[in-house]
Amino acid sequence: QVQLVESGGGLVQAGGSLRLSCATSGRTFSTFAMGWFRQAPGKEREFVARVTLNDGNTYYADSVKGRFTISRDKAKNTDYLQMNSLKPEDTAVYYCAASERYSSAIGGRRPGAYDYWGQGTQVTVSS
Repeated sequence: QVQLVESGGGLVQAGGSLRLSCATSGRTFSTFAMGWFRQAPGKEREFVARVTLNDGNTYYADSVKGRFTISRDKAKNTDYLQMNSLKPEDTAVYYCAASERYSSAIGGRRPGAYDYWGQGTQVTVSS
């Protein structure tokens, strides 16, 4: 079992920045990838970013590429999502997720590729 706890959400003006954190605990040694997803009201959960732990490769949705950065502090077992140049359309509940199974660069963009989820943290960007 892996436990995930997100923090760092809040209200920010367009153009501002936020950094989300995801603290992990439990059987973290078996994690293959960490991901961030978001879900806006009335919409499906969508992929934001992910990092594969064996090689450190990162992947981003086109909508956030160049603005968001995923990173990991191994010593703290904490993952981060640095979000810059925020837009109102970035408003959503953000979730971190952990996968113990292999997934390809494309497959890892699906929520079904992940085994564990945090409770989510709200990000609201005002115009």
